[in-house]
Amino acid sequence: MKKENYILVTTALILLTSLTACTFENAEKELNKNNEDLKTQLNMSNPQNYIVNFDFDIPNESKPIINVPWENDIKFKNTQDKYGTNVLMAAFCTVIKTTTPEEQHNVHLAAKSVSGTVIQPGEIFSQNQSIGPYTKEKGYKEGSAYIGGVVTPSTGGGACKVASTLYNLSILSNLEIIERYNHSMPVDYLPYGQDSTVAYKFKDLKFKNTTDDPILIWAFPIENRIYMGFYGTKKPPNVEWHHNILEKREAPVQYQVNPDLKEGEEKIILEGMDGAKVESFVIIKYPDGTSEKKNLGISNYWPMPHIIEVNNKSSL
Repeated sequence: MKKENYILVTTALILLTSLTACTFENAEKELNKNNEDLKTQLNMSNPQNYIVNFDFDIPNESKPIINVPWENDIKFKNTQDKYGTNVLMAAFCTVIKTTTPEEQHNVHLAAKSVSGTVIQPGEIFSQNQSIGPYTKEKGYKEGSAYIGGVVTPSTGGGACKVASTLYNLSILSNLEIIERYNHSMPVDYLPYGQDSTVAYKFKDLKFKNTTDDPILIWAFPIENRIYMGFYGTKKPPNVEWHHNILEKREAPVQYQVNPDLKEGEEKIILEGMDGAKVESFVIIKYPDGTSEKKNLGISNYWPMPHIIEVNNKSSL
């Protein structure tokens, strides 16, 4: 895939260096292109059976999937056989719309680190304990993060996207959520209420294996997509997400002076997002025809401001 797909507007980061937690911008770039080329490239770069399923899903937005890229991978098959986790409980693909090469590196590192993890019955999985801390010593680079309602460069920035993927899978697998925090501002790769952020020693994603058998996590990042699946011995009931927006908070507009622009010219540096207060719940439908509602709490998001460059503020 072309490098342009993953370039974050550098100027925006410079303008926001006084800010911080998991980054993203509302600048979707060519997500509809080169899906077949992606499969061809994977085949050429993985000649030793690492990826041999050419029918895997390539969604253009984050969503549950059915066909995964590692389905016939030998290492995956051997791990499945070892733990008896031969049933796909749920699979999810998180599509990252805009990122930097450093943040993509962090996402790939975190996803590969969690792949192969086995959660025993009754065990609580913690992302921070499993793959943290997100430090240079462990290979993480400086990405971006949200802290206190602002965006800032941060070592390990991007690990939240793996936490968000795990959160969606644990919900779809009908597992018990022990700890989860939403981002301080909305993310553009998931709906309100479906994200999860982590900050080592401060915020974690934790969920419990409430089944009677081990659960195997398998993950594989491909370019701007995180593929991940949970495997066990039984299919979970059908789980449907629902969100009620209780309050909407309009994103403000912030202007920055750029004397290099022409008089009256404007340049969008960061496409903002409205904040919101959102109530989330799921409806669980069991095979016997019964159903259950499970409340997932309230997520609060501060608005992400629109940042626009102008030649002179007096011209506004």
